[in-house]
Amino acid sequence: MPLTRFARSIGTSLRRIHLYRVTIAELSQLGDRELADLGIARHEIREVARRTAI
Repeated sequence: MPLTRFARSIGTSLRRIHLYRVTIAELSQLGDRELADLGIARHEIREVARRTAI
């Protein structure tokens, strides 16, 4: 794998990790009622964040 492709891959992975963490942080700050309005149960936050970051 050329170095530029490798560097791009690392950058993409870091952005996805950042998006995953930001999504968890933002959803975790919502109340249960607000999450329910979005159709998300509190125990689903990590899964929603994972799907968002893909």
